[in-house]
Amino acid sequence: MFENWGWRGKTDKKRPDTPEAQEVELITLIANADRQAFEALYRLYFGRLARFLDKMTRDTHLIEEIVNDTMLVVWQKAPSFNHTSRVSTWVFAIAYRQALKAINSFDEAVESDFEHHAAETRYEPEQQMSAQQLDADLSRALRALPMEQRVVVSLTYYHEMGYKEIAETMECPVNTVKTRMFHARQRLRFMLSDSMEEIL
Repeated sequence: MFENWGWRGKTDKKRPDTPEAQEVELITLIANADRQAFEALYRLYFGRLARFLDKMTRDTHLIEEIVNDTMLVVWQKAPSFNHTSRVSTWVFAIAYRQALKAINSFDEAVESDFEHHAAETRYEPEQQMSAQQLDADLSRALRALPMEQRVVVSLTYYHEMGYKEIAETMECPVNTVKTRMFHARQRLRFMLSDSMEEIL
């Protein structure tokens, strides 16, 4: 996997064999100011953070700025990474705080066209129209959720985080995450009821 990131690593050291161990290795190298490791981590996380931040900010112009701010903090704080959480939880928590800071600095609501650039589906024309309609309805429903609920849904379904990781990322109790997910599901079920009937 290191080769896929464009990082060749140290030839005199055995490569870690799991993705998490590889990410920990990258953070360790970044803590020692290894720019190659930082570039590898940046490439690894850019897409994931962009998708996550799109759900929070709904502003394509702001996303890259927040990703850059997030990775700057990663570069600066790598020596303080204490291994009590997964690297992804730590990076997403930084991104979450940077996004909150950016959102609070703007007064006006912004809309995103990030989802309009999604990859083409492989469906037949009729199925593709239904899938696009469902995607549009889902995106609209997600945008209608309060930001905290939107973040919980995004981290759960788009980034496969568990409630404990989400709680660490958002710096809140696990029960708060569960409550936000409960209310998000209720609202999504109500808002998407017509769309689901058409698809089914």
